[in-house]
Amino acid sequence: MQKAISIFSFTALAFLASCTSCPLGHKTTAKGKVEHVVLIWLKNPGDAKDRAAVIAAGKKFQREIPQVEHLSVGTPLASERPVVDDSFDVGLVMRFANAADLAIYEKHPVHVQAVNDVLKPAAKKLLVYDVVTE
Repeated sequence: MQKAISIFSFTALAFLASCTSCPLGHKTTAKGKVEHVVLIWLKNPGDAKDRAAVIAAGKKFQREIPQVEHLSVGTPLASERPVVDDSFDVGLVMRFANAADLAIYEKHPVHVQAVNDVLKPAAKKLLVYDVVTE
């Protein structure tokens, strides 16, 4: 009986992991999309005002820059796992249709203004990761 449950569980997990549009609403991002991940460490770590300003600037990107297809912005999830870096203050994850849309975003006046007026004054360190989906 235990072996049958194990085989069923493995088969179910393999099926769910391979589907691109599962009944639970999980989807695989289409090939060629660009995920733009920005991690920000503030000059004054934990400063609520600076953190709120960075988050507000990020939310403005989705409202005012058409190339931003999706935005997630927030604070790190605390973790005890050694592989997790939760030392940053604010993280943004944006999705673009392609690298060309990311390039447009980089030069968009709303983004340029946020960098100059919010990020440069508040950020001590900033890391960016761009991932093209397969």
